[in-house]
Amino acid sequence: MSAPAVAKPKSTETFVDNKRKDDVRMANIAAAQSVADAVRTSLGPKGMDKMISTASGEVIITNDGATILNKMEVLQPAAKFLVELSKSQDVVAGDGTTTVVVIAGSLLKASLGLLTAGIHPTIVSDALHKTSIKGVEILSAMAVPVELSDRDSLIKSASTSLNSKVVSQYSTLLAPLAVDAVLSVVDPEKPDLVDLRDIKIVKKLGGTVDDTELVKGLVFNKKVSHAAGGPTRVENAKIAVIQFQISPPKTDIEQSIVVSDYSQMDRILKEERNYILGMIKKIKATGCNVLLIQKSILRDAVTDLSLHYLAKAKILVIKDVERDEIEFITKTLNCLPISNIEHFRAEKLGHADLVEEVPLGDGAKIVKITGIKDMGRTTSVLVRGSNHLVLDEAERSLHDALCVVRCLVNKKFLIAGGGAPEIELSRQLGAWAKVLQGMEGYCVRAFAEALEVIPYTLAENAGLNPIAIVTELRNRHAQGEINAGINVRKGQITNILEENVVQPLLVSTSAITLAMECVRMILKIDDIVTVR
Repeated sequence: MSAPAVAKPKSTETFVDNKRKDDVRMANIAAAQSVADAVRTSLGPKGMDKMISTASGEVIITNDGATILNKMEVLQPAAKFLVELSKSQDVVAGDGTTTVVVIAGSLLKASLGLLTAGIHPTIVSDALHKTSIKGVEILSAMAVPVELSDRDSLIKSASTSLNSKVVSQYSTLLAPLAVDAVLSVVDPEKPDLVDLRDIKIVKKLGGTVDDTELVKGLVFNKKVSHAAGGPTRVENAKIAVIQFQISPPKTDIEQSIVVSDYSQMDRILKEERNYILGMIKKIKATGCNVLLIQKSILRDAVTDLSLHYLAKAKILVIKDVERDEIEFITKTLNCLPISNIEHFRAEKLGHADLVEEVPLGDGAKIVKITGIKDMGRTTSVLVRGSNHLVLDEAERSLHDALCVVRCLVNKKFLIAGGGAPEIELSRQLGAWAKVLQGMEGYCVRAFAEALEVIPYTLAENAGLNPIAIVTELRNRHAQGEINAGINVRKGQITNILEENVVQPLLVSTSAITLAMECVRMILKIDDIVTVR
């Protein structure tokens, strides 16, 4: 048998091994898709919840996309993109963290098809960019403007966000609470900025989520220090926030002082007593009757002796206030923190009508400060729950609801939910693709179909027939019913705006732009270089 003829090398030989680059791209896309599939089942009001068990044995039950992905140990570099993607959606909009990952997964799947058909990744990437700009235009055209004075609309969008959470049965309570909390911290001088750090969420175990309340004032998740029988309720309170210790001074370095006789011992004790008494007299002289004492590392913030004298002076003491709470407290009370006894003056105090210790019925107690004069623009939410899992999930859900209201303050537009915007996008992009020439039109059509993943998944998670539902949905949108969407409760297609399923425009637009940016980034990578 003659030896096989050796092909002569062509003069235009390319020294590029494209096989490896394709493999890297395929591996990246496959890894990112598997992450997207992991959270896909938790999309929508009928989505499943995930139970996350950490290495330390902690258990978290949630269906918040950002939380699930955050806790996942993702090792593949491209899959980490999707984790970062849901984080950035959480920062921009606060809600839609699952949606954005599912859309990215679906777009990757579509891109994979285009790459397999032999289209160059750069062309696919450019088409994605154009699609995202066009998509935001289409969504903005669909949006309905909303006024901040229209409280009902704000509540509707907050409850839509809460309906997909574990605590959805409490959405009638938590949604108005979230709206009132955000509206109470909006500064009239900067009407479109909301800092969620001005809303403090205090978690207290016990009771049920029904007992969650909005407190106009301050709440401390601790008892009053009444070891020496001090007051537990003070009216017309003058409140000082102090950052020094009311205890005898210590030496700067570890030393032991040997005291040999009793007279010296007595002198030391007497000096201690005089030192503490002197401090408390200065405090009392300003008329202060409530002390908030910052936690101290170096030495005890208060000793039994100082507590005894403070109780005698009828001063209510709350000790161990965390360092990072000081800023919030001083902003709320409109007072200044006092770092030295010499600076203790009446003008640095905050004023409130009532400071009292409130028993919660199950042995637990909290301290409430209400009726604060010249109160800063802050508010506190006391969240209750029967166990830690419910409590943490209630806090996460409330945070999402607060973010949704914040989005509406930033960008005052609402858009329908229930898969309506995605199907409308898909339809209009499909029509736009016919106008485009060449490869671009082909790519845009593929992306338009990829966006149908949201309504498809919504129907699938609700146990409906996804193919029938999505086909019917397309048909209704083709007839011009822009707001037709999947009504998961009735299991059919209705006008979603009438069903009060609405979300802020910012959630949808940022989901589309962020997902497309992420996919573009993954497509542009053709090699992974590990550096040891």
